[in-house]
Amino acid sequence: MGPIIALIVVIAIFIIANVKIVPQASAFVIERLGAYHATWNTGLHFKFPFIDRIAKKVSLMEQVSDFPPQPVITKDNVKMQIDTVVFYQITDCKLFAYGVANPMSAIENLTATTLRNIIGELELDETLTSRDVINTKMRAILDVATDPWGIKINRVELKNIMPPKEIQEAMEKQMKAERERREAILIAEGEKHSAILVAEGQKESAILNAEAEKQSAILKAEAEKEARIRLAEGEAEAILKVQEATANGIRMINEAAPGDAVIAMKSLEALEKLSQGQSTKIIIPSEIQSLAGLVTSASELAEKTKTSK
Repeated sequence: MGPIIALIVVIAIFIIANVKIVPQASAFVIERLGAYHATWNTGLHFKFPFIDRIAKKVSLMEQVSDFPPQPVITKDNVKMQIDTVVFYQITDCKLFAYGVANPMSAIENLTATTLRNIIGELELDETLTSRDVINTKMRAILDVATDPWGIKINRVELKNIMPPKEIQEAMEKQMKAERERREAILIAEGEKHSAILVAEGQKESAILNAEAEKQSAILKAEAEKEARIRLAEGEAEAILKVQEATANGIRMINEAAPGDAVIAMKSLEALEKLSQGQSTKIIIPSEIQSLAGLVTSASELAEKTKTSK
């Protein structure tokens, strides 16, 4: 029983050693007797001992390769350093295992060569401002070149563009001058806007002042008009009252039927008042003169009578 159990244990260990589990997002390239046999995907697989072997373990996830800076020369003979980042994914494990000996080295060299060719057709300013164009061209070229290797290039990015030190200093001066120019433009636009707002405010204030003066003049004119109307009405009323009083006086005098002597006395009183004025020439009607003579004669007669007594 002992040897049988030992044999069973050895067989079990042998079987377990040849059972392989392929993890998620991975694949195994299997060779049988030295030739490509199959590609194992995720799951449980059994490998025939001494016949099958795992030639290559492949990750199917998207991978990133950051290549060191490469020296390039632009169209206007400016030498600079550019490093790139390549995002790729393995789509065919068989081609990846047998298409090229060292895939990463091949991609790096291909990236450097493609980058030099593209940058050599551009000037410095175009290189600095055309990253998207360069990235698109490199991705298209690398994708076509790596397709026989079972590799899909998803994206290529220029990580850093490092021009010479003197070029950097000139660019910094240019950027500083551009910032100062923009600042001056912004200040000028702000002052212009402020001046426009001030002018509009002054215009609005002048319009409001003119409108206020106009309304004040209208109200003042209406007040003066109303005052004159009231004054005229008062004067008219006063004249009417005087006329009414005069008419009443005349009516009362007519009702009293005064004699000639009373009329003469009133006339003389009126003449006396007239003589006290500034007039130097008084014309007395003949009727009043005769009445005055009668009054004088009556006065003298009365005096004589008093003396004789």
